[in-house]
Amino acid sequence: MHAKLSLRYRLYLSHSSKHCLKVMNRPSDFRPWSVFPSWMNPIVSDYWFGQLNNCLAWERPQLSVYGSSYTVPRMTTFLAEKNISYRYSGYTHFGNGWPSWFRPLLELVNSSCAVSFNGCLLNLYRNGNDRMGWHSDDEIEIDDSKPIASLSFGVSRDFCFKHRSQNFREALSLNHGDLLIMHPDCQKEWLHSVPTRKGITGQRINLTFRCYIRKK
Repeated sequence: MHAKLSLRYRLYLSHSSKHCLKVMNRPSDFRPWSVFPSWMNPIVSDYWFGQLNNCLAWERPQLSVYGSSYTVPRMTTFLAEKNISYRYSGYTHFGNGWPSWFRPLLELVNSSCAVSFNGCLLNLYRNGNDRMGWHSDDEIEIDDSKPIASLSFGVSRDFCFKHRSQNFREALSLNHGDLLIMHPDCQKEWLHSVPTRKGITGQRINLTFRCYIRKK
């Protein structure tokens, strides 16, 4: 009987539904984020890591920062509903609709977070040399009243926070299948980054689910 179930339902059964009940428990205002280790079990995480590696058109766009151009130090791609766009550092991503194979994962994240995310920026860190500099997700296209969900697959990497005005930093080690929720105040008060780690040779894929403001 189990073999006859749809892929979507089998992935739901493989995923632990207990995570869907507590994901939006909010932390103290000092740390406006929540981390859920092993939110997705290893078998299902392995499946999605393979799908994302093989089914997406990864690229390294050219960005412009303060008049200088540079190539993104990682691979990236963007999935979103149609008529959704996302511009940062002089480069614009455009949504072309969700691929059918991606929808089961999107629905799991939406259900757990009680949010209908309409876009997802994906980053592939090929090894420890690939990185993300200090920034906040505060572009005008992003609905700042909604949380942001960050899902990690592959090797563990440090995800660092630093407060904008206080002398405080914190580093999280995000592992295969971990889910990080950044609550709305996080982008206003904190910066985050994925720093270089020279000793790491494996790949990491991160998916950042957001609510984008649809252009009229």
